[in-house]
Amino acid sequence: MTRPFIAKQDLFEARSHGYRTCRIPAVAATGSDTVLVTAEARTGQGGDFDDSDVLLRRSIDGGKTFGSVVKMVDHRTFGNGPTHNVVMIPDKDDGPVHVLFCHDYARVFSTRSDDDGVTFRKPVDITQVFNEFRREYPWRVCATGPGHGLQLRNGRLIVPVWLSDETGTEMGAGLRGHRPSIVSLIYSDDHGATWRRGEMVCRHGDRVGRVDVVNPSESVAVELSDGRVLFNIRSESRAERRLLAISPDGVTDWDIVGFDDALLEPVCMAAILRYDWPHDNEPGRILFANPRNLENRIIPPGGHLARDRKCLTVQLSEDDGTNWRIARALEAGPAGYSDMARLRDGTILCFYECGRVEHMCDVRYLRLARFNMTWLAGEEDP
Repeated sequence: MTRPFIAKQDLFEARSHGYRTCRIPAVAATGSDTVLVTAEARTGQGGDFDDSDVLLRRSIDGGKTFGSVVKMVDHRTFGNGPTHNVVMIPDKDDGPVHVLFCHDYARVFSTRSDDDGVTFRKPVDITQVFNEFRREYPWRVCATGPGHGLQLRNGRLIVPVWLSDETGTEMGAGLRGHRPSIVSLIYSDDHGATWRRGEMVCRHGDRVGRVDVVNPSESVAVELSDGRVLFNIRSESRAERRLLAISPDGVTDWDIVGFDDALLEPVCMAAILRYDWPHDNEPGRILFANPRNLENRIIPPGGHLARDRKCLTVQLSEDDGTNWRIARALEAGPAGYSDMARLRDGTILCFYECGRVEHMCDVRYLRLARFNMTWLAGEEDP
């Protein structure tokens, strides 16, 4: 039996490198097991609309050690405001790492690395793809992901996106609201050379049974065993569970199938990962991670978050997400956004926000955990 292991290290820290905080983790493992991690390094008070750069760290030994911090995207290249919502997709067919990111919740850019993250091409503005959504929805705020994008077995690249008409007032005076919101996607069938918009997945005000869908936003995607694509969606619906939608091809004919009773929703971004496919009469496995918590004991009275972000938990399904047989806490204390990747030897990487400085969204660390399936299953080494 493989010996269980888990190792953790902090890769970005608040109040360092001239930034107030680092948030919104993204991780990718290339075909050579080079590991790339990115963070939104925020200035000002660390809010969504404060100036922010994208920082990158790189590992060539499977995430055991990392090189120094590199500024991957400087917001000044594009103007005032944040650069944010990085989505990475390692391409299994021809090797590059595709990267999408946004500027000021108004423009979207695409770039790629052909040398495992050593260098990146000059970003290309692909906002015109998002303008196609305006035929159905008058968005004023747009965002990709965050978290890794999805490549299907047929090569198609899929990036979940969320859009808002900015009419919400939750961001404060003079700032465009992130609510109400809708979920859709963009996709590429030519390895990122061109991108196209997909169909709407769900909208604020849709109804599931007797429950209204409220502000669906940050979504994560996984391919099911039969080739269909599942979106696992953050929302503020009173069901307090993750919202699920399925498409036959990841682009069209989306069906909102309901809320997953096993996956709690504290209103926070989550991560999902296809660990392996069914083989030799063994079921394929899917991993899911988010703060598994519906209480509020850390947030001071009057805080804007509905629930504490804590108890980051990794769960395992062996039946395409119908049931979640195993759940193991990765971080008991404050913890928020996360992303996951897998190395060739089966090692799981989970890169996540944890700790807090002054309040729940003033994240202290971006931490990387490396662990194996034996640890996740709680199996002891004999």
